[in-house]
Amino acid sequence: MPASPLSSPFSPAPPTHESARDRALVLGGGGSTGNAWMLGVLAGLLHEGVDAAAAELLIGTSAGATTAAQISFRSPIELHEAALASRPTGAAGPTGAAGPAGAGGGRAGGAPVAAASAASASASVAVAVAEQLDRTSRIIAASADPADMRRRMGAAALQLDGASDPARSARWRAVVASRLPDQRWPARDLRVVAVDAADGSPVVFDRDNGIELADAVAASCASGAPHRACGRSFIDGGYRRNENADLAVGSERVLVLSPFGGRTRHPIEWRMQLAAQADDLRAAGSTVEVVGPDEEAARLIGANAMNPSLRPCAARAGFAQGVVLADRLGAFWG
Repeated sequence: MPASPLSSPFSPAPPTHESARDRALVLGGGGSTGNAWMLGVLAGLLHEGVDAAAAELLIGTSAGATTAAQISFRSPIELHEAALASRPTGAAGPTGAAGPAGAGGGRAGGAPVAAASAASASASVAVAVAEQLDRTSRIIAASADPADMRRRMGAAALQLDGASDPARSARWRAVVASRLPDQRWPARDLRVVAVDAADGSPVVFDRDNGIELADAVAASCASGAPHRACGRSFIDGGYRRNENADLAVGSERVLVLSPFGGRTRHPIEWRMQLAAQADDLRAAGSTVEVVGPDEEAARLIGANAMNPSLRPCAARAGFAQGVVLADRLGAFWG
């Protein structure tokens, strides 16, 4: 088995910093619409005076990694407005579908052509997502435990078309970088979760371990073919846990935004579900609040998570939900 990057320079344990750990914001995976929904929730909260994005610790996984990097440099309200204005794009992610934070593109050939192109792209995305779900479900069913599952996921990803093509990783990195307001790591404590494809080891990237921010986010969002960076190949951080809220241990208050509502496809006894993560945090002394999509928003995520044409709807639903939650979460967040 090849040596894991976890020994150097990356670490499987949460990085340690001297900054205060009073509040942690955890942003889970959820695809293109999940990113828009999270931005909407944060914007709705901020509109009502609750700045959840001001947490001392940010933990981002997959689409949540994109969201965490975005709110590190721009106001959630600005980002929400951009999501409202977004249009479908043909930019491909590692699965052949639009990536977790699908951004809008311009018109080409007039409205009818653009509409037909968007419909075709949505159909292609739906097929790619269905194939990915089938492939990964079979791997989960064959696995003995989470570590075995991650090893199998990594091995399967390394066999996919284009897995070893540096040009594919370069293109994916460019797509991800275009979604980030800044290419630098923020000064505050931001942690981005991925999995080493070579041996299935969890990886926690931060500003101190030598990887560029765009590569860290691209790795965390690599739900199909792996992303190559720093001489290693990485797959989606959601293969560790979809939210990875347990990495916020030590924080007094933890707010978790989970686009998939804490659901898991893994056996309950593996304790990968969000409820288990929250229980562990509470047992360690943290106060935890969890926010998932309401009924209106849930239909826009789930099976539709990779459909960028639904981003404006998801952003609006998230904003409305954030406004409603502001009183309760304001008292909790301080």
